[in-house]
Amino acid sequence: MTEDLFSLVDEWGPEKVVCVSDRRSGMRGVLVLDNTARGMGKGGTRMSPTLTVREVARLARTMTWKWAAVDLFHGGAKAGILGDPTAPDKEAVLRAFARALRNEVPAEYVFGLDMGLTEQDAAVLLDELGDRGAAVGLPRALGGLPYDELGVTGFGVAEAADAAATESGWPLAGARVVVQGFGAVGEAAARRFVELGAVVVAVSTAVGAVADPDGLDVARLSRLRDDVGDDCVRGYGGMQPADIALAVPTDVLVPAAREDVIDDGVALATTARLVVEGANLPTTAGAREILAKRGIPVVPDFIANAGGIVAAAHSMDMRRSPFRVDPDDVFTMISAKLRANAGAVLAEAERTEETPHAAARQLAQRRVLAAMRLRRRLPAHPTPEPLP
Repeated sequence: MTEDLFSLVDEWGPEKVVCVSDRRSGMRGVLVLDNTARGMGKGGTRMSPTLTVREVARLARTMTWKWAAVDLFHGGAKAGILGDPTAPDKEAVLRAFARALRNEVPAEYVFGLDMGLTEQDAAVLLDELGDRGAAVGLPRALGGLPYDELGVTGFGVAEAADAAATESGWPLAGARVVVQGFGAVGEAAARRFVELGAVVVAVSTAVGAVADPDGLDVARLSRLRDDVGDDCVRGYGGMQPADIALAVPTDVLVPAAREDVIDDGVALATTARLVVEGANLPTTAGAREILAKRGIPVVPDFIANAGGIVAAAHSMDMRRSPFRVDPDDVFTMISAKLRANAGAVLAEAERTEETPHAAARQLAQRRVLAAMRLRRRLPAHPTPEPLP
């Protein structure tokens, strides 16, 4: 285990990896503080039965670049719990996790929402530590900004896609869109795509997929999702295997589910003119190379799905305030920052003949490196490879 943890470390971080457990509840979890040169660690907290320390470290590194790319002053971090988010003992596990990280939260890290956690779970974490500063993404009744309910991340994904299409020389209005993953991010993105005039031709969940070349009724799918969750595709009718969504003819492909779903095969076969990463780390390195050779731009995850951290930044600022965060301010900033970043990254990638990921990462690295220099935290080699 020691050698494996050391293998995660490079010149950027992580600065701290905290593995915790609790015998009574069976809780096992990890907190990774990647790089705090620009501010205290902030990133979501996920719960998954297949969670690994390396997975959390990769996501923490993505958060380092994401905060820097949108030029907001927090550092990269991520936390995770190994377990089933639908298990009946979830609350006991969450409380054990919060207690185990009492030394780090909220002094060095603040709980947020990621896969497997909801606003109600954030309330449990806050309650266990007895500190309003311990978590963001809280329910409205606790003065929070409920990200999933508002759909801030998915809204930003669609805004970034619109800007990227414009930068590529074609309008998003009338374009076909496939959304792989119809959770909080994918569902909100699909709704915003419709508002922007695009045609959503396929969506998928863990259960299956539905597709219609003339466009799906996204509003109906959303209502079904509210009622039956992932089974919304079954209730919609005409359900097919989930992976069919990645093969549906489209102009914009939005992977909004798990890591590494866009592999070499998908990259070679897709008809998409644009890939927009709604999920974290959804494309493999090989797939990105293939898409680049095919002339298909990819809007990186830490550019496209940064709407959630813009909302988190507002929430971080207001954690102990008696006043609510104004959602209108959040949406305005998300639109402005993500549109500007998406267009700038694609323009820079074309100018330098690099991939959008490389161009975006270099922008973020320059900002992090400047902060490290001012704090006298310079690495021995200032341009290391990112964590694989």
